[in-house]
Amino acid sequence: MNVLVTGGAGFIGSHIVDQLIGAGHKLSIVDSLVSGRRELAHREASLRVMDIRDPQLDAFVESIHPEVVVHAAAQVSVSRSVADPMADASVNVLGTLALLEHCRRARVRRVVYISTGGAAYGDTDVIPTPETHPARAVSPYGISKVTAERYVELWRDLSQGEAVVLRLANVYGPRQNAEGEAGVVAIFTERARDGRPCIVNGDGEQTRDFVFVADVADAVVRAVETPRVGGTFNISTGRETSVNELVAELRRAMDRPILVEYGPARPGEQQRSVLDPRLAARQLGWKATTPLVEGLALTVKYAS
Repeated sequence: MNVLVTGGAGFIGSHIVDQLIGAGHKLSIVDSLVSGRRELAHREASLRVMDIRDPQLDAFVESIHPEVVVHAAAQVSVSRSVADPMADASVNVLGTLALLEHCRRARVRRVVYISTGGAAYGDTDVIPTPETHPARAVSPYGISKVTAERYVELWRDLSQGEAVVLRLANVYGPRQNAEGEAGVVAIFTERARDGRPCIVNGDGEQTRDFVFVADVADAVVRAVETPRVGGTFNISTGRETSVNELVAELRRAMDRPILVEYGPARPGEQQRSVLDPRLAARQLGWKATTPLVEGLALTVKYAS
């Protein structure tokens, strides 16, 4: 199958490309390399360095005639979205809308949109949170990603194409940038490796749903390949892990003491975030299979 992956030289996108190529698909990548890295782009994939907002993307999509587009390119920093919501919306909303127009003209059959879980739902009434729960995003980033989901659904309705939205939990693993993408696992791993203290905001009892990046890429492969599938799916473990538990597991993975300092809680931070993955199990045949301690060991090995 001919597949285009936007953001395919980034942390999550490069793992998606690797697994799609491993499954026998032909891959093209569009990446601006703002946060992505050229060395992460698979050597068997065609890489076009381009922003998804570039008008020339239309001609490129038309020239390669992809059957499926996996849209992983995004502005992913919550803090950056708060500081500059216009820039966040420019990439995540207008960039997505432009890409969907290119997909419509090129008669793309299916779009797989990589969205966010915790940032989309916000604080929820139901734990684990199912896809039917209202989206209550409390950051510009969360709002822009949910807005883009609506445009993906509209593209489906207007083009008679197929649309799959994957709402990812807290993704971690090798290749994650501790600076640009600000995942807590990447940050803690780097600080612990360098002998610096891990800074925990608040009491550390806030929880997250940590899902390993290779499991996420497997979910994307299934979203690309599963016949007649559509809709929105949580991609998560369904397991709550507190930040304090994460530090304890990281100590086990590194087999060394880790310094921890507690700072003030972040205003408005979610106290509990865990997603219900059962719909993905039923319709995509997908389940996260990498235990946290194993995923952390692989992350530590990559960072060392």
